[in-house]
Amino acid sequence: MKVLITSGGTTEPIDNVRGISNFATGSLGKVTAEKFLNAGHEVYLLAGLQAKLPEFTDRLTYIPIEGTHDLYEQMKNLVPDMDVVIHSMAVSDYRPIYMTGLENFTDKFSKEELLNFRPEKVGKISSKSDYQIMLLEKTPKIISYIKEWNPNVLLFGFKLLVGVEKSELLSVA
Repeated sequence: MKVLITSGGTTEPIDNVRGISNFATGSLGKVTAEKFLNAGHEVYLLAGLQAKLPEFTDRLTYIPIEGTHDLYEQMKNLVPDMDVVIHSMAVSDYRPIYMTGLENFTDKFSKEELLNFRPEKVGKISSKSDYQIMLLEKTPKIISYIKEWNPNVLLFGFKLLVGVEKSELLSVA
């Protein structure tokens, strides 16, 4: 059986040296991959750059993932050939469009000014400004594409909920 597992978290680049990430460790993906490998299955592990990894074997294909775009492209190519997908990665809900100094805006800037502003591309954003503004855009829900790419795949998805009652966790599950 061919199993695709996503694990850890994504990091969305702000510039060439900074990114927005989350605290996902990849522990669930690591343990899940180990169980499938120990059962003799072929495992494809798409894991965030900081994710914990299982020991490498000839049945494990490891593909490092940075951001949601990278994850989307890898999954789009791999999912059609999979029997099972276990999507346990903490995928970023938003990614930066830009980050710039507050001085680049008028005193009473508008929504249009924020959305239409495009700073010149730089390798590293300067740290001279006392205040920065970062505009984020929503990322696609990659799990929603999996059944389009492979309607017959057995899909398991995970969602982190914080501060909710056990009854709500069971209801969502």
